[in-house]
Amino acid sequence: MELRSIWQYGSNSSENSNHFATISQWWHNLNGKEILWQQRLMPATAEATNLNWEPQRFDEKFLVVNPTIRGITLYWQKPDSSQERSTTVHKLELDQLHQQLYIFPQSQKEVVIRVELPQVALQTVVMKNPQWQVAPNGDTYLLTLRDDRQKVVVQATFDSTQMSQLKQQLP
Repeated sequence: MELRSIWQYGSNSSENSNHFATISQWWHNLNGKEILWQQRLMPATAEATNLNWEPQRFDEKFLVVNPTIRGITLYWQKPDSSQERSTTVHKLELDQLHQQLYIFPQSQKEVVIRVELPQVALQTVVMKNPQWQVAPNGDTYLLTLRDDRQKVVVQATFDSTQMSQLKQQLP
C-alpha cells in the first residue's frame, strides 16, 4: 500500500486514475466518522504538509454524512443539515499514514483544505536494559521485551524478512 496518493486534474501520470480511486474510497469510508476540517492559505512556494496545522478558530470538527465524489467534485453533509456541500478540486493528496486528505479547490487556488481523522495518541515507553526473548513460532518470530520495574511487557511479531532486517540493524 502506498502511503501517499496524489491525484491531479489533467495529469498524464499512469497512476493518476489509481490514486483517484484510492482517494475516492477513502472519502466514501468517512461516512459517519468524526473529522477535523481545516482550511489554510497556501503560499505559492510551500508544501501543504508544511503549513501550520495547529488548531485555529475556524477549524471544525464534525461527523461527515454521505461523502461522495461525482466527477471531480467532493460532496458531503453535516448530520444536522439536509444541505449538501461540495467543492470541485484540481488536486487531491491523501496521506494514508496520518489519515489526512489535502483538498485543493479549483475556485480558490490559494487555499488548501485538510480533512483529517482524529489520531489516536501514541504512547512511548522507554525501557532501559529490559529482559528480552525471541521465540520462533512457525513462519514468524515473537520478540518479547519485559521491564519488571515499570511492569511493562511489549510483544511484537515479525516475519522472517523483518527479523533479518532487525538483525542487520543491530550492532
